[in-house]
Amino acid sequence: MIDFDPGTAAPTKGTNQRNGGDLVVETLEALGAKTVFGIPGQHALGLFDAMGRGNLHFVSSRVENNSAFAADGYSRATGEVGVLFLSTGPGALTSLAGLQEAYATGVPMVVVASQIPLDGLGARRKGMLHQLDDQKASAANVTKSQRLIQHASGIPSAIQDAWTEAISSPQGPVWIEIPQNVLLDPIMVPPVEDALAEAFDNPPRVELVREAVKWLSTAERPAIIAGGGTRRGRAEKSLLSIAEQLRAPVICTPGGNGAFPWTHELSLQSWIEDRYMTDVLEDADVLIVIGSSLGEVTSNYFTFEPRGRIIQIDAEPRVLESNRPGLGIRADAGQALAALDEALKAAGAANATTRSWHGTAPEDVVKDSLAKVKARLESQDLAKELKFMSDIREAVPGDMQTFWDMTISAYWGWSCWDARQGQFHSAQGAGGLGYGFPAAIGGAVGLETTGKPGGSARVLAVSGDGSSMYSISELATAKQHNVPVTWLIVDDGGYGILREYMVGAFGQATATELARPDFVKLAEAFGVPARRVAPEDVGDALKASFAADGPNVVVVETLLKMFGPTHLDD
Repeated sequence: MIDFDPGTAAPTKGTNQRNGGDLVVETLEALGAKTVFGIPGQHALGLFDAMGRGNLHFVSSRVENNSAFAADGYSRATGEVGVLFLSTGPGALTSLAGLQEAYATGVPMVVVASQIPLDGLGARRKGMLHQLDDQKASAANVTKSQRLIQHASGIPSAIQDAWTEAISSPQGPVWIEIPQNVLLDPIMVPPVEDALAEAFDNPPRVELVREAVKWLSTAERPAIIAGGGTRRGRAEKSLLSIAEQLRAPVICTPGGNGAFPWTHELSLQSWIEDRYMTDVLEDADVLIVIGSSLGEVTSNYFTFEPRGRIIQIDAEPRVLESNRPGLGIRADAGQALAALDEALKAAGAANATTRSWHGTAPEDVVKDSLAKVKARLESQDLAKELKFMSDIREAVPGDMQTFWDMTISAYWGWSCWDARQGQFHSAQGAGGLGYGFPAAIGGAVGLETTGKPGGSARVLAVSGDGSSMYSISELATAKQHNVPVTWLIVDDGGYGILREYMVGAFGQATATELARPDFVKLAEAFGVPARRVAPEDVGDALKASFAADGPNVVVVETLLKMFGPTHLDD
């Protein structure tokens, strides 16, 4: 064992004395953690030394931001808490963009960051390495809360409280930081034997459910928008029951993709950015919005003008009525929809047989709307794009989880991807580049670690050439841990969507073109098998890659277009 003097960080003689780092590892294990993501750092070495005496599986990324994305992907894929270890100063700060995505999307994570020794805290400029005036203040915009632990005896309770807060709706990352000497100093605290963290109850208020039932009992044209909170609250079963009782068309946001069966006769799928869908939603006399702020994308870029009443359900009170007035119900989506489902059944208020959209059955409204979307796309010279996305969908096994970066393929996926029995994950919460591949690594590691019943842990990541360069170093991570991830890189020579936006707005693009490497040779330099294929061969290439062991890369050089935006139509 290597110990460090908390003041000088110089190596001292080894000892078997337990320290604060052991308390961190023991508490996390007692809470059920199995995997930790991160990168070692000088002030954090007590954490990593303690891991050598424990049972946590550590995955070392090459950039802290990617460690945060990986912990995020782990949590999304498994439904468990992602755990992230960070070093002080630059390491902690480099993780913040990844944490913004987890915070915006509501992904439960426990982040343990090291700190300089206690006697350097308080914004004194002692010249310590990695010193910040107030490190946890830097995380205030991207985490639910921040804690500084000053005594080893407080470590177990603080981590237990952080875990509880992370899993309580609205879920999200929670930040803990521990000074170097607190991690390294010998302790008298006995080993942690058990720890308990249960999510706080967040049910809907009874009178609000009763009012919602009144509205829905007289509604002729109810409709539902299912946002990401529907999935986080595991509300899919209740959503399906409510939709069928009300015969209400359901559309999913990008974050809610998969919350409602894609091929159901009431499913408007995820064409949330289409004017035909906006028209339907505007015509609803009662609109149920679950786990969504009706923000930029969901509102078709703030062109959505609903004429009916809105019932908005969200665990985050700041979301309620943030864009539209309505009956705001602050509650976990799962608890709220379960209560609403039960109340509708008990009241016999659904009266589904009388639902009519101006004389048209709701199911026919759905069918007609989807047909209009299909016809509009087919009129825009998008045959290559439609086939490309169709070929990927055909190649991907029905239960495979997919992770999408901020790239044109992903923007298509937001609208057209049928998640089937798998899960669709994207970076639409904060919208930062570089999410897809490291999140997929975390997801695959999680599925392997927790044990995926009856199937493979392999996942698919999809990136553009621009976004892939944010996380290209993680090829080393994937190779080192032999992670079963297939990475599809769609190379169009630049920031494709920004190029398209700029040409559309200004007639020309500036600073969107990129010099990029030979991705096949680069992957092979990391020891990762790779192939370059034509767009029409992407399906066969993916199928072959899915059958292989460990990580692999498929590169497609092609320029994809987006479908025409409908929010700009006259």
